[in-house]
Amino acid sequence: MDLKGFYMPSENRYDDSDNLYRRCGRSGVMLPKISLGFWHNFGGVDPYERSRAITHYAFDHGITHFDLANNYGPPYGSAEETMGRLIDDDFKPYRDELFISTKAGYDMWPGPYGNFGSRKYLMASIDQSLRRMHLDYADLFYSHRYDPDTPVEETLQAMTDIVKQGKALYLGISNWPLEPLKVAVEYLKAHGVPLLIYQGRLNLLDRKPIEQGILDYCAEQGVGFISFSPLAQGLLTDRYLNGIPKDSRMAIGKFLREEQLTDDLLAYLQRLNATAAARGETLAEMALAWILHRPGMTSVLVGASSVAQLEKNMRCVSAQPFGEEEI
Repeated sequence: MDLKGFYMPSENRYDDSDNLYRRCGRSGVMLPKISLGFWHNFGGVDPYERSRAITHYAFDHGITHFDLANNYGPPYGSAEETMGRLIDDDFKPYRDELFISTKAGYDMWPGPYGNFGSRKYLMASIDQSLRRMHLDYADLFYSHRYDPDTPVEETLQAMTDIVKQGKALYLGISNWPLEPLKVAVEYLKAHGVPLLIYQGRLNLLDRKPIEQGILDYCAEQGVGFISFSPLAQGLLTDRYLNGIPKDSRMAIGKFLREEQLTDDLLAYLQRLNATAAARGETLAEMALAWILHRPGMTSVLVGASSVAQLEKNMRCVSAQPFGEEEI
């Protein structure tokens, strides 16, 4: 049965607005504390109806921010194509309620113009992304990584022009070191397109944005911060507490390798799990809650392979704060 046009989101999706949303830095944008990432599970190799069910559940529960990149899949571009199909099938009437982000910076197409931070690459990429997503504009466009070989002004001017051409409303930066980030903040501010948000990997096993001063700098400058890989590719769940499941990411070995699960790490994960149990939470819920309670944090970017997984992850929104001594 073709369900196109039959999706009616929950009328109660904004009932918990006071608890669900946070202001992004010193901007006018409110983002949900939990945002839905399309890095995994939304590509061309994944069942469309499952992706559709997950996005329906997310929007029904107030998650308005969907995060993509040009090369998410696999194959490259297919997550954005899934987004375009979802727009056509279900979300076009609700486009103005959605905050859709995409990125360019990593490998996307062959040759010298499909990677890193040149004006040539960024301009072509945003046009391709909009075509794949069936959108007139993206709400947020990121530089996905710092390019040390392209003048930073070239990258930033291209991003500025993307906004001024109406192809994106806001700009973000992901995975840039602190010093180039400082240059970006000043450049974009001077050119009338202030940086909205920084996206960085932050979790209980990887605290580099805190240790390197990036989170504090963003807070000082009124720039939002969104954490990706908050569960460390599944390490911060109960998935690996009793061995390595045959169907797990670690067993497959693409993003996690078996040698990463050392005895010391396993012992630490088990201690964290005991702390979470004492709080009445799962390890994943506590790990997400820890991020949300960092000063300067706007949102946590979660993936989901099922509606049930997303439902569990969303429980962290109401978790009680805790001190560093607990972990």
